[in-house]
Amino acid sequence: MQKSAVFVPHFHWDREWYEPFQVFRHRLVAALDSVLETAEADPDFRFTVDGQMAAIEDYLEMRPENRDRVAALVASGQLAIGPWLILLDEFLCSGETIVRNLRMGWEAAARLGGPMPIGYLPDMFGHIAQMPQILARAGIAHAALWRGVPGTVDGHAFRWRAPDGSEVRTEFLFDGYDNGLDVLLVPDRIGPALGEYARATAGRWGGDPVLAMAGTDHNAPDPRLASWLRRASGEQHAITVATLDEYIRTHVRDEVSTLVTGELRSHVRGNILPGVLSVRLGLKQRMAVAERTVDHAERMNALWSGQDAGPFLSLAWHKIIESTAHDSVVGSGTDETCDQVEARLAEAAQAARAVRDAALAEPAARVPGDAHLVANPLPFPRSALVEVDIAAPERGSAPVATGADGSVRAVQLVSEAPTVLSDERMDASHLERVLRRIHRRELFGRLIDRYDIAPHSLVFHLAEVPTAGPFDLMVLRREVAEAAVAHPGQWRVTTREEARATALVPVTVPASGLASFRVGPSEGSAPPVAPAPASATARTLSNHLVEAVIAADGTLDVTGADGTVLRGVGRLVDGGDRGDSYNYAPPAHDTLVSRPTRVTVEPLESGPLRARTRVTRVYEWPAALSEDRDLRDARTVPTPVETLVEVRAGEPFVRLTTAFLNQSADHRLRLHVPLPEPATVSASAGQFAVTERGLSAEGGWGEYPLPTFPASSFVSAGAATVLLDHCGEYELVDDGAELALTLLRAIGSISVNIHPLRDEPAASEIPAPGAQELGVRIENRIAVLPSARGWQAAGAVALAEEFRGDVLVVRGSAPVGGQLPPNACGVRVEGEDVLVSCVRRVADDERGGGTEVRLAAMSDAGTTVRVTGDFTEAATVDLLGRPLGAEPVLDGLELALGPWEIRTVVLR
Repeated sequence: MQKSAVFVPHFHWDREWYEPFQVFRHRLVAALDSVLETAEADPDFRFTVDGQMAAIEDYLEMRPENRDRVAALVASGQLAIGPWLILLDEFLCSGETIVRNLRMGWEAAARLGGPMPIGYLPDMFGHIAQMPQILARAGIAHAALWRGVPGTVDGHAFRWRAPDGSEVRTEFLFDGYDNGLDVLLVPDRIGPALGEYARATAGRWGGDPVLAMAGTDHNAPDPRLASWLRRASGEQHAITVATLDEYIRTHVRDEVSTLVTGELRSHVRGNILPGVLSVRLGLKQRMAVAERTVDHAERMNALWSGQDAGPFLSLAWHKIIESTAHDSVVGSGTDETCDQVEARLAEAAQAARAVRDAALAEPAARVPGDAHLVANPLPFPRSALVEVDIAAPERGSAPVATGADGSVRAVQLVSEAPTVLSDERMDASHLERVLRRIHRRELFGRLIDRYDIAPHSLVFHLAEVPTAGPFDLMVLRREVAEAAVAHPGQWRVTTREEARATALVPVTVPASGLASFRVGPSEGSAPPVAPAPASATARTLSNHLVEAVIAADGTLDVTGADGTVLRGVGRLVDGGDRGDSYNYAPPAHDTLVSRPTRVTVEPLESGPLRARTRVTRVYEWPAALSEDRDLRDARTVPTPVETLVEVRAGEPFVRLTTAFLNQSADHRLRLHVPLPEPATVSASAGQFAVTERGLSAEGGWGEYPLPTFPASSFVSAGAATVLLDHCGEYELVDDGAELALTLLRAIGSISVNIHPLRDEPAASEIPAPGAQELGVRIENRIAVLPSARGWQAAGAVALAEEFRGDVLVVRGSAPVGGQLPPNACGVRVEGEDVLVSCVRRVADDERGGGTEVRLAAMSDAGTTVRVTGDFTEAATVDLLGRPLGAEPVLDGLELALGPWEIRTVVLR
């Protein structure tokens, strides 16, 4: 019986990994040179460029003269490119970043002739629940992938359904993306080898031809491949060479009945390497910062600026997306590689910050210089605290903040700065040296308000906002020179700053809007304090919505507004880790450290807007593993861990920031939140979804299925919801009694050959000493939200956005003393459990552009969304920006979103 086979020549290209990007690019250029030559010499040859345009972009940057050659091969069907910009780790970036990745990759491929319409995801370490919807809403009907597929799939394809009901036909690369290589080992025996493989896997293929993926990491196929396959094709086996797109859309015929819903994180047919969620903490934090910064920059630029910042924003997004590669942000590369990823993310944040600040400078130009402008990046009104520098009030008086509408609010002083910045003595002949410090009017980072010259005395009075009129540096030079001649000898030069203080100011800001305020002395009776004011005593912080009591061991008993009590919150458990960047592995005889040797409690602020207490716990952590890697070293390092406990007026959660200097190697530190009752299910918010998981994971391959799971913006179990600052991992431990969040996983190798929880190496055993994080200050920021009815009743979707997305504050630049401009509202979105992942300006040559808004219903019930703002037309578009239909606008836009639906609209 003849069994046909389709060979798909390809390579898998890790842009950076055990070598840095430029080293791999040198190999890439040679590999693609070979591919182009082979394809041009043999019209039967086909090649699939790994589903990612980054390989093509990186190549053409070195070989720009080959652009037309690439385009010609795409046009002929011999070269399949796109649709992604890069093959990403889906769990370690935001859903919006995934959409931009697909969109930028699609557009780049279109410029060269057209993208492959297959959601190719060959080597990702598991797949998010909403990927089918993302692909479907970009018009892509097919996916192809390897890792994470559950054991219920017994064929070579399945229907993959997202939480909203969207489906894509998914080709299951059950033997990996290199399954055809074994057949090619002996070119003269391809026919018999293919027959053996087809018989061994017959139960998978049904009536469809065998898919033989003929490629692997970082290597072009042999130029003789097509001729080998022509020679092997005959009566026993009809062999075709094709792209992956051609195989899926031309050669397969069987109906696919197996249905899989939601995320793919099973270990049953391939390792998903879950330890990458927690290694190299700094990369995860920098990714979150870069994503937030570019998101806020886009919103500010779209709503409040007349400048086109598109090139800078595209640059920022490109660098972020490059960094999401599945061997980049995951931290499984060498130290050299990870340093480059960190620098790239820093560049992305810097470019975005420049756009954001320039956009805010435009409305700030209408705010007086003695006042501040506050911008709200979120599409719903909110009350927030901002920290600003003000002139210190006179003793006994209380400053207040006055808004543009005349409202007056009390502020909280949190610190005062010294007023004498320098006090020097020098000979009159050296006074000119002091004047060299002055740059026009600036001195020591402030501005000269006035100066006093007396015999043998020169005093500078500095201010942040001068009030004494113009300053002439040339006049000062002349006066000082004349005084020095008239009064030779020793002089005293003093630099004084006006008395300054740091103040917390409560501000209510409209949706996506602007507000301004001015801080000054109270002119009447003291204004009322904020609702639900914060307060602190020696060991208790409270605001009438939540209370935190510090226990003797430094943990917290947190009580919510509904009476829910979480006891022992913040317990730290440190254990050994003999694993690597891919997988955690406990030593066989682990030593767990959970009791501090010393606890100190230091109240810092007592309210009424913010209450803060610092808890310092000292632990004796083993210095490393011993020579026997199944034991921790007997030597210990005393490590103080500071926890800043914070309660703010009006917030229903307790903020916690933990920080310590890491001096130990080979260990994992987790923060525990004990639950009032054991939980059997957890839920975490990730990429356009909240995913529920049980207490175990499906195993069956060569990797122990640890139930450590990803979380992005919050994780919830039972009565505890924890808001998160960045992507990471969590686990329900002790049969669901406690929620454990990983704060640090310190290891020293990319991969280890002998791993107790993994059968085979994940890579070469290459040292990665930087992943030990030795000498690094480790800081994590979370918030604990008690709620007996769970995350949805607590409003966790909106609260997580508030926790992660602070308001932005800048000083005004208009003349001092002027009137405050009225508050302004931008795009407002109303609806239960709605996530707005982007508000940005988009170009449209036919319609003159508009504002793109992406919405996601973050619940299984769906919701009605109302969008209001300065627009009169609206249209729904797909994720690639293509119009789907106009939407009626009547005093705003009303949309019915189905459960977990992602909807993109353009407002004009």
